[in-house]
Amino acid sequence: MDTPDDLYYTDDHEWLRLEEGTATVGITDFAESELGDIVFVEIEPEGTELGQDDIFGTVEAVKTVSELYMPVSGTITAVNDELEMAPETVNDDPYGEGWMIEIEIEDEGEIDDLLEADAYGEIT
Repeated sequence: MDTPDDLYYTDDHEWLRLEEGTATVGITDFAESELGDIVFVEIEPEGTELGQDDIFGTVEAVKTVSELYMPVSGTITAVNDELEMAPETVNDDPYGEGWMIEIEIEDEGEIDDLLEADAYGEIT
């Protein structure tokens, strides 16, 4: 299982990459492997404001549907539209081309609530 050191993680298996006040969010390698073949991704539209732990979308795999939770509060500024036509990209490259949303972070202090790679590795 791949757990990059430069990301933050949630207990719900989302990751966050911080880049100068904005963040990219997706699901972890562990999450996509547990879900199996992902066949559909549904995400809230750009401009949606959500709080930490609010649901920002769902991922549908062959056998299950899983909700996606915001790692931190913020506004969705971009959605990976490529996932609409190629949801399997999440399985193939969860930390790269399989990203889900970009957000403008409302409260950077909430990042302290997230896990670093070592701590996330202990729960998976």
